[in-house]
Amino acid sequence: MSLCQTNSDLVVFGEDWGRHPSSTQHLMKRLAVDRRVVWVNSIGMRRPGLDWSDMARLRSKLQAWRRDRSTTNSVSAATPEMPAVDILAPMAMPWPGSRTAEYINKIALRHQIGTRLRAKGMARPILWASLPTALPAVGELGEKAVVYYCGDDFSALAGVDHGPVLEMEQRLVEKADLILAASPTLAARFPSNKTKFLPHGADIDLFATPTPRAVDLPMDRPVAGFYGSLSGWIDVALLGRVAQSLPDWWVVLIGDVRTDVSAIARLDNVRLLGPRPHDALPSYSQHWTASLLPFRDCPQITACNPLKLREYLAAGRPVVSTPFPALAPYGGVVMQAESAGAFVGCLRQSLDDDARNVSARRAAIAGETWEARAAMVNHALRIL
Repeated sequence: MSLCQTNSDLVVFGEDWGRHPSSTQHLMKRLAVDRRVVWVNSIGMRRPGLDWSDMARLRSKLQAWRRDRSTTNSVSAATPEMPAVDILAPMAMPWPGSRTAEYINKIALRHQIGTRLRAKGMARPILWASLPTALPAVGELGEKAVVYYCGDDFSALAGVDHGPVLEMEQRLVEKADLILAASPTLAARFPSNKTKFLPHGADIDLFATPTPRAVDLPMDRPVAGFYGSLSGWIDVALLGRVAQSLPDWWVVLIGDVRTDVSAIARLDNVRLLGPRPHDALPSYSQHWTASLLPFRDCPQITACNPLKLREYLAAGRPVVSTPFPALAPYGGVVMQAESAGAFVGCLRQSLDDDARNVSARRAAIAGETWEARAAMVNHALRIL
């Protein structure tokens, strides 16, 4: 009997596949080794507006749906170690809070996903929801169980209709057989009898294997570096004070800009490089002087368990961070600073880093691979 027959197949509701390497995508690439996975792209967690950004997003959604309709199925890139994931771009209404939209989505998702499952011979899958907007599909696919994977605080996440999405989350929690939460803060919000803490992992091989320095990473002075979304939870004012206090350093920021960074963009020693592919990030983080986690003290950060924390540690360079709860297990290998002055002091201290500290940082996350996290998930799924 094949492994695919002994492990339940998965229908996964997440963000759009490939937009950014989320924890759910990391897990599903590993879980697909011994079970079939159908990934359903995001339905949307806020009603669309009339601005250019939303119109472009709607257009890309429609194009993805048309491509999906024109082929038998769409699949992610596969390797012998990581089989393909079957990707479905659904046609659905992004209107959380509307019972009419929810009813329409229930019918539409039942038809679209059911057709895909029948074509693949998949019966009684496990429904995995990483977004509360999966709710209309619950009970419509003949699923054997429902898993809610909570990786974010949807009450504070930017770009979300908070009230309607939280109401959908509560109803999803009631229907879920298992809840997996990415941080203790998130886990504490759900019924303890069916909730498990599932911390993030890291692609340690990718970030620890030596790679050449990126050609656009400055070399003429020390570099304090950050990668990730430059959103409202980033302390832009702190970064500005740090950059002004260290004119002989570069502050290099990699990622999409989703908040006002004009105050730092005009500084001579700040470089905004834009987004980079995930597999290119080690060519930056292995070679800059120190990695930054300059977060604001806000509900989103209190509940977060950032993927980049473990990736930074795997890369080996010193890590300087503002305090937040998920740092607790790594207090001995992450320098924490509550003020710009303390941040500057930690960065100057990082200039004296040595190989013993590199080893200690990598040792701190040695067992925290995505393969290890996927094994934890496999064990939890097999007893559903």
